[in-house]
Amino acid sequence: MRPIYIVCLSLTLGLGFTPALTSAKEEPLVEQQPNPDSEIAAHVTNPKTDAATNVPEIVKLLREKVKYVFVIFQENRAFDQMFGTFPGAHGFFSQPEDKTPGFTQYIQSDKDGSFIPVQPFRIGQDQDAWDIDDMSHSHVGLLGKMHIVNGTAQMDDYAFVEEGLHYTTPLPTLQAKQFGYLTMAYIDGNTIPFLWYYASRFTLFDNHFQTIVGPSSPDNVALIAGQSGTTQWVLHPSDALTAPGGNGVPTEGDGDPLWGSSKDPLGTEHVPNTGSKTPQINLTFASLPLTLAGNTIASVTANDLDPAIDLADVQEDLTYLSTLTQGAVNWRWYEEGFTFTGYTGAPDVGGLGDYIAHHNAPQYFGYVSANTQLNQNLQSYKQFFADITAQNLGTGGVFYIKGGFQNQDGLVPLNKANNPTVLADFVGDDDHEGYSDSQISEALVADVINAIAKSSYWGQCAIIISWDDSEGTYDHVPPTLIASDPFGGQLSRGPRVPLVVISPFAQTHVVSHEIGDTNSIIKFINLVFNLPALEKLPDEFNAQQAGKQIYNQDNLGPQDDPESKLDGDLTSAFSINRLKGHDVLPASYVEIPDSVITALPHWGTDPLKTVLHITPTDAKRKNNPIPTDFNPRPSSQPNYPN
Repeated sequence: MRPIYIVCLSLTLGLGFTPALTSAKEEPLVEQQPNPDSEIAAHVTNPKTDAATNVPEIVKLLREKVKYVFVIFQENRAFDQMFGTFPGAHGFFSQPEDKTPGFTQYIQSDKDGSFIPVQPFRIGQDQDAWDIDDMSHSHVGLLGKMHIVNGTAQMDDYAFVEEGLHYTTPLPTLQAKQFGYLTMAYIDGNTIPFLWYYASRFTLFDNHFQTIVGPSSPDNVALIAGQSGTTQWVLHPSDALTAPGGNGVPTEGDGDPLWGSSKDPLGTEHVPNTGSKTPQINLTFASLPLTLAGNTIASVTANDLDPAIDLADVQEDLTYLSTLTQGAVNWRWYEEGFTFTGYTGAPDVGGLGDYIAHHNAPQYFGYVSANTQLNQNLQSYKQFFADITAQNLGTGGVFYIKGGFQNQDGLVPLNKANNPTVLADFVGDDDHEGYSDSQISEALVADVINAIAKSSYWGQCAIIISWDDSEGTYDHVPPTLIASDPFGGQLSRGPRVPLVVISPFAQTHVVSHEIGDTNSIIKFINLVFNLPALEKLPDEFNAQQAGKQIYNQDNLGPQDDPESKLDGDLTSAFSINRLKGHDVLPASYVEIPDSVITALPHWGTDPLKTVLHITPTDAKRKNNPIPTDFNPRPSSQPNYPN
């Protein structure tokens, strides 16, 4: 029978603990993947001799060579779900099953209530694995699934918690049981061949975690701030969450931004009008849009329409930034469907048309949304391609790209039944389960990368592909507990998400075990553009010190200082020899032909064998069978034919 668990949301955290930047095993920071194909083999690097380990040298070379950083930030995927059988990565079968946290979980039978064991099982094209239902990834839901005992996540209650969220009857319904099963399903390169292609040709990170335990908004905010509002909570306790996952700070839920909502203090369409009646409160802590302004910060913030509110918490930061020698760095946030006008208010539905407001991190900050200069950095996904074509990205900068509810290539999702429900419901391209199709989503990634590869920016770029949260799908690696929220629940970190670094200067066919979260992306940006760390800005630093005194927590706020041992800086992805000009990777090495992008399924029915030449780690073992009553879409397609 199923072990008895006590799921407790009031946690005792080992705060102040500083882990190594690699996993607990004694292993190299970067390791080669096995068995490169002939094209990759010509460019394979040896991380033992080519790793970028000399800090002054790597900083100098990266600042000389990398002028453009592109961040493709997709939605809601766990590492094990996508790469749990990727060769060389820490996955399901990297250790014995009895040493893999949560490998065997339990759900209840819909027949007699008995406990049924369930283990990870692979689904693929025959199960239409491109289109699967949405699972709970709320703050409270994730805490339950991670099952934290005495400060350690057991990672063993995904299936049981998910099942329990879908019924109130004495016995589980069939649909509830199917949702429990779904948390344990995983895919591989036959479902997402483009993503496995990039991971095989460049650097895959297998110890990258979502920063905040929760859904999309907190980790999108953390992408540009390294936190979701802990320093604002310290400075303004009255701004704290009204309940776990509420719309106070630190942000743990998916409330739309204040700006553009029905409570927008300015009441004008200076950003898209969401019409939300329950928005997130204004975010007032420091983020990259401030540090990227450099010493032009005074002239930039002079355009704020509500400075007394927006800038009150960063006054010392602004004074400090104005003294720097570093000038402004270009940045833009390109998101599908974004436009400044034309929305008619559809409150709290998660998005308008193809635009999803709660994924747009800068819109949460008044000093961006209510600034007539800074808010021009928020643009549409289509504008990204216009700017690439017109070579309108300036002499360098940081550029974020996000999809949305609708696919831009006009692709029609494939499914074996050609079911109209799937065709209608799974047309998103940001990888979010419940509305996005994996084929369409990886096509978006390939379109963006091809556009960069075909431009003059390829020879000076680093491209980071990552995902905001883990969706509530099972991952076996327990995240380190770093910070708790106002209710004593674990705030940071959450489960693993994938991250891939692509660059003409990247190491090839390697896995990096470097530990990090969105702060690692910020640390890399800081390093390349010589920006001050957010956590060392005066107001942020003072708030963190207050957090130590008031709440006895060492890590309330961003962790992007170069000296921080909590997060790596992604430099392990780079080859010293390539940065010095040897075997710099040509654009042809990364490009996927446009004709392949628009032909579904991508690379046919068995791309692992016919194109990628990758053998997943479950190929030589007896695979766990797919449950006979499994359904990848129990809610949106309850009668899916197995």
